[in-house]
Amino acid sequence: MPLSEPQKEVIKSDKRFRVLITGRRFGKTHLCLVEILRQARHCDNGKIFYVSPTYRMSKEIMWKQLKKMVKELRWDKYINETELTVVLVNNCQISLKGADKSSDNLRGVGLNFLVLDEFADIPEEAWTEVLRPTISDKYVNGKVLFVGTPKGFGNWSYDMFQRGQAGDPEWQSWKYTTIEGGQVEAHEIEQAKKDLDARSFRQEYEASFETYAGVVYYNFDRSKNVRPVQYDPNAIVHIGMDFNIDPMSACLFHVKQGVSTFFKEIVIYSSNTQEMIDEITRQYDPKKVIVYPDPASRQRKTSAGGKTDLMLLQNAGFNVKAKPTHALVRDRINSVNSRLCNYEGKRFIYIDPSCKNLINSLMKQLYKEGTNIPEKNGYDHMTDALGYAIEYLFPISSNLPPSQPKRFS
Repeated sequence: MPLSEPQKEVIKSDKRFRVLITGRRFGKTHLCLVEILRQARHCDNGKIFYVSPTYRMSKEIMWKQLKKMVKELRWDKYINETELTVVLVNNCQISLKGADKSSDNLRGVGLNFLVLDEFADIPEEAWTEVLRPTISDKYVNGKVLFVGTPKGFGNWSYDMFQRGQAGDPEWQSWKYTTIEGGQVEAHEIEQAKKDLDARSFRQEYEASFETYAGVVYYNFDRSKNVRPVQYDPNAIVHIGMDFNIDPMSACLFHVKQGVSTFFKEIVIYSSNTQEMIDEITRQYDPKKVIVYPDPASRQRKTSAGGKTDLMLLQNAGFNVKAKPTHALVRDRINSVNSRLCNYEGKRFIYIDPSCKNLINSLMKQLYKEGTNIPEKNGYDHMTDALGYAIEYLFPISSNLPPSQPKRFS
């Protein structure tokens, strides 16, 4: 697949530090792959890292495409599936990493080239304390490509972008909307407006740095999102669940024609997963229940007996739907805000007045001052439970369809 004109601008730049801020589905993965291979071609015996927020994300986004391309180009000498590392015929080593692993996983000696993908969701310390020193070897003087969607003025990605705008001879930055990337038709952009709220749309598709301050769920309007909701004994009961010993939190709802109606909440203090299961099965047929738990339930144990929370839910007869790993926090928040009220002013979440904890949490959960990180102040348990379910059912997709970079002559 040929590069778009904005992608070519980034590729042509010879700056040591390049910062690309884009809307979703701009073609960032394709661009990163092309640039990694372009750099590797002239990097005999060198080292290249591709780093994303999580190891799993790096594997899912880049690994298959990278292997396919080096094989087609006949550049591959050795492929290590365990370490997600490719050694090329010129002995250049390309490794995929995740910022969620130990910092030792990111340390390298003399990196020639480094890509930080979705870097707004990578801790700034991973860059300043671990990765920045790896490109400082006097014999290498490595280069860096920062790529991602914006995440507010309080995030370090904004500072990196501004540095590229300030005339520093080693830095350059660009900002492109989704439509400028040329990968998405205009009618798809219009459809996105129906799926997202206004602020999320500006951030995710127009590459706008938005202000994060005040309440997290800014689209919640008690006068419009709260109304009497009836339990339907013939309908499937969907349950978002957050695992905390104090408290265990669950919100119960139906889904009909894309509208989620929350009719009940369960909050149990000084409890565990088994007690929550007992409370649910006492009231509802497990065969008619779908649970959307914290993905950490795959490893976490809040009950005795050696079984994980996920295993306990499955053994109870529930249909359990959990992603392999956590979605990005901002994706979960954006999904909820977009269902509370989308770009066109339509609402797809309604909550019964009896769900006082959920309502209170939506009204009062705040961002930490000067950051885009939600406070952990007790209002997060029920909104986390809500978010696990809503993001699973109505995700904001950020992945491009598979694309093929051009061969290099």
